[in-house]
Amino acid sequence: MRYRHPDRQQIRIDGVLTALGHPVRLAAIRVLDEGGEHNCGRVLAILGIPAKSTMTHHWRVLRESGVIFQEPSGRENLVRLRRPDLDARYPGLLDAILAGTATDAATDDQAGAATA
Repeated sequence: MRYRHPDRQQIRIDGVLTALGHPVRLAAIRVLDEGGEHNCGRVLAILGIPAKSTMTHHWRVLRESGVIFQEPSGRENLVRLRRPDLDARYPGLLDAILAGTATDAATDDQAGAATA
């Protein structure tokens, strides 16, 4: 099975922002931002998602928007962030989004500690 991936010039900002606008997909991108290829099962384990079927739709949205590259490898899929393509199309966008998620997580942690 081969997946369709848009060429760099086909990546559109509305698709990227839509793909990154869901908390599960954004969490997956934070994992993939560590670099390299990741086995889908490993990403699911890190995110605490027990079933592969839960993530199928999210992988498709990320892949078709040009945010990730997904490739079959035996019975598993390998995924990687298309950071070079995203940085070329929209310099600084991914860094700003990931920095924003870190800020939000820190704010959530502080709010949780204050109510505990």
